[in-house]
Amino acid sequence: MSAPDHPAAPCPATADYLRQFWLAAGGDPAHLSRVGVTGHGALPSAFAVTEFATAAIGAAGLALAEFAAAGSGAPGAPGAISVDRRLASIWFGTTLRPIGRDAPPLWDAVAGDYRASDGWIRLHTNAPHHRDAALAVLGVAADRDAVAQAVSRWRADELEAAVVERNGCAAAMRDLDAWARHPQGRSVGAEPLLHRAAAPASARPDWRPTRQRPLQGLRVLDLTRILAGPVATRFLAGYGADVLRIDPPGWEEPGTVPEVVLGKRCARLDLKSAADLATLERLLSQADVMIHGYRADALARLGLDAERRRQLNPALIDVSLDAYGWSGPWQGRRGFDSLVQMSTGIADAGMRAKGADRPVPLPCQAIDHATGYLMATAALRGLTERLATGAGGSARASLARTAKLLVAHRGMLEGGPALAAETAADWSAAIEETSWGPARRVRPPMRIEGTPESWDYPASALGSSDATWRDGVR
Repeated sequence: MSAPDHPAAPCPATADYLRQFWLAAGGDPAHLSRVGVTGHGALPSAFAVTEFATAAIGAAGLALAEFAAAGSGAPGAPGAISVDRRLASIWFGTTLRPIGRDAPPLWDAVAGDYRASDGWIRLHTNAPHHRDAALAVLGVAADRDAVAQAVSRWRADELEAAVVERNGCAAAMRDLDAWARHPQGRSVGAEPLLHRAAAPASARPDWRPTRQRPLQGLRVLDLTRILAGPVATRFLAGYGADVLRIDPPGWEEPGTVPEVVLGKRCARLDLKSAADLATLERLLSQADVMIHGYRADALARLGLDAERRRQLNPALIDVSLDAYGWSGPWQGRRGFDSLVQMSTGIADAGMRAKGADRPVPLPCQAIDHATGYLMATAALRGLTERLATGAGGSARASLARTAKLLVAHRGMLEGGPALAAETAADWSAAIEETSWGPARRVRPPMRIEGTPESWDYPASALGSSDATWRDGVR
């Protein structure tokens, strides 16, 4: 094993994941040798989660380094990228360490796994309207014991269907083979890891990135929620992008917002208001990148389907996310990482590998995080191609398709080298003065030769900024 300051070639699982992330985004395979890995140990899982994390972050770093090199005026090979597999594993969990206070809980009191009459089901109830939908189907109050008793009287797949019908979020646990046979599993399995398309060429940008701060001056419109999309835009903010996150009035995500709004400005718009919708259209028309996790029909109902977005901004790099895939009977279904783990067989495989009597999920929301870095990779590769051709482009990712890639390699549950315990030495020296109080942040897991990562803003509350670009354009 190499010393931390001497990156080694990725192990086979990491190399395979990295190659698939990179090629899915249209990257040149010759650049893959620029990525090295440091560190030891792995997260305990039935799947190769640490290798997955290392590769996803490495792919985004490679795309960033390629973009910086392409715009520097002296294009050549991207700078060398080094990913610390231990820190990458930590970043696939949480990175913010509050000082003098506890972090808010990540889950609503009702959310979780429940035993149905014939198996297991997970209810996702963090959003109030999703909790209300599940409770309405079950006919009980928000009491965990009452919910458990009510769930036990249902078949898992029938309860899943009933909750989804009420616009809630639930997933029955299936095994890997059952998902492979499921109509949605077959549809997702036939999809590419990324759906990519180029737009007609338009005017080339009149600016060029620098290696030191390659995304300075780029505008990223962030219409994302938990968790993949915010991870993508947080990464872009770390290299200078002006990331403007838009949320509706009243929306809060107390468990995750402090984690993922680092480097961003956060504004609110009521898109039911004609004036605020017009503001969003103006912001979109002036953006370089738009990253969104809205269901496709939600934007269409606002009059902002893909065709309209392209009309407003021909050079836009348009990156979108779906939970269960872009084809098949479940396309457009609401979903989250924890639900996709249940649907696709991941939680069942973890249970079997550990010999447990209940679902065993991944040690972190690795599907979300990996998809976020894949979306960042797609955005950056789109920007690189736009530098050359002037053409905008689009890319679409899904959690379920990312999950299919994860299960290609098995991991380590017992007996292998574990990650060393986190210490204060893993934290950045600076105090981050967030909207919720001071905190430390885990050091970034990746280094790019000649391109440091830093964020212009601490984590700030939703609605704390105006809906304008940094130069004041609204």
